[in-house]
Amino acid sequence: MINDVSALTYDQRSAEVAAGLNVPVVLMHHQGPPEVMQEDPRYDDVLVEVYLWLEERIGASVEAGVRREQILIDPGFGFGKNVAHNLELMNGLALFHSLGCPLVVGASRKRTIGALSCESPANRRLGGSIAFALKAVEQGVQIVRVHDVFETVQALRIWRGMRDQALTPRI
Repeated sequence: MINDVSALTYDQRSAEVAAGLNVPVVLMHHQGPPEVMQEDPRYDDVLVEVYLWLEERIGASVEAGVRREQILIDPGFGFGKNVAHNLELMNGLALFHSLGCPLVVGASRKRTIGALSCESPANRRLGGSIAFALKAVEQGVQIVRVHDVFETVQALRIWRGMRDQALTPRI
């Protein structure tokens, strides 16, 4: 799998290499070069702009020879986005399903969790990371990237058990 934080934009040869390898490719949204992307990120409508950018990158990748069924998309939490942008994306993840590619979310231990939890350091953001993972899966995200695998899987199993029980008709 290729997990490219640039969505195959940082190196003009990357799409060709990805196409040649015929492996899954995660196209992640970012705004600006890494060294300045967090200085003052701005969007008129973060959901629409990230959506359209990912749609364009999917098209460019397919045109370069990457098989569409090998493409996964990631809205890029924390990559050229402030806390408000990240929250808007998290609350609107379901929109991205209409792009027709599996959705990946990597919000584990991100700065937004720290900002929402009294500036907790990264190693103290487990609860917030699990909350983001649950919110993402609730909206149909197929893959969550996490640091704390055991705890996140446990939380997701408990959440799914509660959800499935609630859907079971009583006889």
